[in-house]
Amino acid sequence: MPSRIGVRELVSFILRSGDLNRQQTSMNTAQAGTRIHQRLQRKQGKAYHAEYALSTTIQLADQPLLVHGRADGVVFAAKHAQIDEIKTSDVEFSELTENQLQLYWGQVKIYAHLLFAENPELSSITMRLIYVQTPEETSKITTKTIDRQSAAAFFKQVTDEYAEWLALKTKLKQECITSANQVNFPFPKFRQGQRQLAAVVYKTIVNRRHLFVEAPTGTGKTISTIFPAIKALGTGQCERIFYLTAKQSTRRVAEQAIAVLSQQGLRLHSLTITAKDQIRFPAEQGVADDANPYMLGYYDRLKPALKDLLLHQNQLTRPIIERYAQTYQLDPFEFSLDASLFCDVIIGDYNYLFDPIIHLQRFFAVENPLNCYLIDETHNLVDRAREMYSTELDDEPIQPLLNALPADQATRKVKTALCRVQRSFTNLNQSLVEQQVEFINQTNPDEDFNTAIEKLSARLHQWLRKREPSPLVEQVLAYYFVCLRYLKLVELFNDHFRWRVLRVDQKTCVRLLCLDPSPFIAETLQQGGGSILFSATLSPLPYYRQLLGAESDSLQYQLPSPFPPARQAVLITSYLKTTYQNRTKELPQLLASLKILISTNPGHYLVFIPSNVYLDQIYQAFLSKYPEVKTVKQTADMSSDDRESFLQAFAPEQPPVLGFALLSGIFSEGIDLVGKQLIGVAIVGVGLPKINPETNLLQDYFTQKNGFGFAYAYQLPGFNHVLQAAGRLIRSSTDRGIVALFDQRFTQKRYTRLFPPHWSHYQVVYNQHQFKEKVKNFWNEDL
Repeated sequence: MPSRIGVRELVSFILRSGDLNRQQTSMNTAQAGTRIHQRLQRKQGKAYHAEYALSTTIQLADQPLLVHGRADGVVFAAKHAQIDEIKTSDVEFSELTENQLQLYWGQVKIYAHLLFAENPELSSITMRLIYVQTPEETSKITTKTIDRQSAAAFFKQVTDEYAEWLALKTKLKQECITSANQVNFPFPKFRQGQRQLAAVVYKTIVNRRHLFVEAPTGTGKTISTIFPAIKALGTGQCERIFYLTAKQSTRRVAEQAIAVLSQQGLRLHSLTITAKDQIRFPAEQGVADDANPYMLGYYDRLKPALKDLLLHQNQLTRPIIERYAQTYQLDPFEFSLDASLFCDVIIGDYNYLFDPIIHLQRFFAVENPLNCYLIDETHNLVDRAREMYSTELDDEPIQPLLNALPADQATRKVKTALCRVQRSFTNLNQSLVEQQVEFINQTNPDEDFNTAIEKLSARLHQWLRKREPSPLVEQVLAYYFVCLRYLKLVELFNDHFRWRVLRVDQKTCVRLLCLDPSPFIAETLQQGGGSILFSATLSPLPYYRQLLGAESDSLQYQLPSPFPPARQAVLITSYLKTTYQNRTKELPQLLASLKILISTNPGHYLVFIPSNVYLDQIYQAFLSKYPEVKTVKQTADMSSDDRESFLQAFAPEQPPVLGFALLSGIFSEGIDLVGKQLIGVAIVGVGLPKINPETNLLQDYFTQKNGFGFAYAYQLPGFNHVLQAAGRLIRSSTDRGIVALFDQRFTQKRYTRLFPPHWSHYQVVYNQHQFKEKVKNFWNEDL
């Protein structure tokens, strides 16, 4: 199979030069560009060939290379033809750089050569560049004519320069394939179920299916998915692996798995993408692109830096990217994205694949069945995807902006647009007053409001392009980005959304709420090949399959816990009722039960509580009643040092401690307290989210859709938090401890049927005395 490269990718890589200037980057959505393309194409008549596919295979660097692309439009006439290239952008045509125009024309010239090659009778081709500036959608058409010889010479010039890079990519890819075929599983033996999981993952990738996997803590999920995916790389079943997750800690686990395999002889390039605001150099902060030394002349220094990096490094982690970016004076975030094109494994956050605003267009703009997705901690993707497709904006920044902007000709149109948006918010607020309600939920957006935001965004964009960095520019920019996100998401609005108006802290807010992101997730996954969605807690699987866009023929796989069930007791205190109405009355019994749990076998314990208010109530009462017990408490705004100090209290050498933490908070998942670092977990309540209008909307939506509104909106998300918190306890085959479920509701069938298999030996206790006996018996039992 020959190597492949798209015309746009080829031209961009070879011809791009000079500065990296994000002001030349359009803020248009792909949907808007497609709509404009299709409208222009429909006007051209029956002789017009829209999206005309072109390709050729050439010998380059001693190997076949397929160059392919689609011209926006082609018209044939005797020995002559016309090629259209349509570009849409909110950048004014007069402000395009010479290099940007060179890239546009370079793309059309390559299409011209491919068209000449397919049609020997052609003697000349007219190339039309149709530039549409949004939002007004004004068009500018420029034309050039090219003959066969000139087009061939240009194609040869570009491909000759690419030959060196093709040879390098081929060399690196061959090293990857050879070593991937030879590398063995990096540990002496497979854990229970690990070999079977790896086999299922490999078959899923080969067959380009979607697999949902629940693999409890200790099964070795990361290596069990990465290893077979790399084997698929070796056999050509995929060409690039994307390992996506919600947390930095799990990204580091993936890096460690690659490092372990590299020690066994694996030779591939992996890259960890670090968020832009975290990796930018201090000298870049608050500096305009045209004054930023890491962006000026960026493309003139990029290729030497890439070559040096790729020839001398394999695991491109943040420190490596920063070191080479500093050496070659390149913006580290943009450098990492350019380096990613040469990498076999890319590790990063969910949003680089799923977020409609910031996903990596260089990989995900078009379908590629050879992309493989490994999606860790999949239970987090449900809420994260809802957030990605939801947004809100309010009227609070408008008056300060009107006051801050000078009264001059340059800002007159901006102020007019701001006033129009302000009136729109006032009208919406008036609707709330007239209806005597706190919020309004609509199944369709207000079109007048959308139009006002569109006009404002256009005016802000024009104004910002001509301004140097300043506090005022930062103030305007912040609101501009909020408006822009709203406009991009409202284009996707359908019956999975609700358009909300509400008053919050004296502000009028418009909220675009995505209730069900599953169609967007499904569409994203379908553009790739094999997808493995896995987590330690993915029960019940039908719930996650539906919310994550599972295809009808997608697969599912559940592994049992690899640890002996007898090493963990699961005790349900049926005598405790921790519903909101019973909290104060039940507090003495709850405190006494906590004291029983931690006193029978002194050590390190965690209690998880469902809200900050309830957490403070229990903590203060416990501190007052048992001041002799060492405690640590999670607070609302903990710094990284505070979090580290909290966890340090659970170090093996530290004295017994009881930690108070928030259920669904930072300590309820993603921390690894092994052995005597944690010997008991208490969970207060069943984790139901607080009743609120948006969760009620979610309940109504799923009640209508499948009849399981309460379960999908409240019960199942809450119970997943319970499972995550309980999962902090048994982290290795030698761990031992107690999970105490402090709520009568856990005895109900609607919860017990959700218990994972390794909880099947749970015990119900009916009073404090019985609870004390069960705890005592567990610790006295000889395992």
